[in-house]
Amino acid sequence: MKQIKLYQIDTFTKSPFKGNPAGVCPLDEWLSDEIMQCIAFENNLPETAFYVNKGSFFEIRWFSPTVEVDLCGHATLASAFVEFKRNKDKTGVVTFYSKSGKLSVSKKEDLLTLDFPIDEFSKINITKELTAPFNFNPIEAYRGSTDIMLVFSNEREIKNMKPILSEVAEIKGRGVIVTARGEEFDFVSRFFAPQSGINEDPVTGSAHTTLIPYWSNILEKKVMKARQLSKRGGELLCELDKGRVKISGNAILYMEGSIIL
Repeated sequence: MKQIKLYQIDTFTKSPFKGNPAGVCPLDEWLSDEIMQCIAFENNLPETAFYVNKGSFFEIRWFSPTVEVDLCGHATLASAFVEFKRNKDKTGVVTFYSKSGKLSVSKKEDLLTLDFPIDEFSKINITKELTAPFNFNPIEAYRGSTDIMLVFSNEREIKNMKPILSEVAEIKGRGVIVTARGEEFDFVSRFFAPQSGINEDPVTGSAHTTLIPYWSNILEKKVMKARQLSKRGGELLCELDKGRVKISGNAILYMEGSIIL
């Protein structure tokens, strides 16, 4: 019988039952891909992160309930939160290495900041495949390294978006970001990824590697406040810093326990 620590962290929020929940499993050594996918499926959270201590850094991987993903912001934030909790004397920065390269999370009081590479994205034609799932028409479309981003006219359209998820699932990629200029925030967004086992992700840190450079250029601002308009909701402080993005938010511990294998 083997026990594996499991933490459930609510990220990009100061309150339980809001923000984006992530499972976090610190490991002594890697489990098989099959076991990690089974754990993520059993957890049934947007993402479960697994990481292994390599001394001065950690190796990290992320699994949705159905697939492994190349990058996940909120589960990386959650993993750093767990490390700061487990090692109370730890200060400064937690460094992870992943399929997406070097990722770091710094801590200042209760605020955690992700340091991620920006996404490379390009403008594409607005096709019927992209418009058919949505009840409003986008004004621009972009393809990033893993996601499609659709830009809409206003925040009201993002709030009232009711996508046909079976048709969203047919769009090639990890998922679809929908976004618009915000009213109280600089910009707002939502993220739909039924093709990755997540109908709507509550708060998507990795999507902001596309959103931040786009809105920084449109708004001519380096530092911005963003809100993801899911049912749970979440707030992010965003900064464009040369070829990187800084994504800051809070996190809280919801649950701590063990998996018995």
